[in-house]
Amino acid sequence: QVQLVESGGGLVQPGASLRLSCAASGFSLDRYAVAWFRQAPGKEREALLCLTKHGSTSWYDHSVEGRFDIAKDRGLNTFYLEMRNLQPEDSAVYFCAAKDWHLCSSHASGYEEWGQGTQVTVSS
Repeated sequence: QVQLVESGGGLVQPGASLRLSCAASGFSLDRYAVAWFRQAPGKEREALLCLTKHGSTSWYDHSVEGRFDIAKDRGLNTFYLEMRNLQPEDSAVYFCAAKDWHLCSSHASGYEEWGQGTQVTVSS
């Protein structure tokens, strides 16, 4: 079964760090571009950043540039979102996504596989 399974969300205080994981099964991430999106209540799903299969990162939301990073573990067939200095405005449901192409995209419609979403809440 082809799927992405997310884990690692939760409630944290402002300034905290958190790592989200996205484990792929049924396919190899080696040839896929992988990305993270988020969706806050009442807002559209927005792209945050993406990692090409060649290891290049593209940031689509400049509010997270320098605070968020994306990485992939080929051995575990898993990729991650490392988040630092989280702020209340980062609260959202976070989604991982993968597209079978060597290039990244900021458009959700370009991704074939999606995780189930995980809630991140930043509050004191």
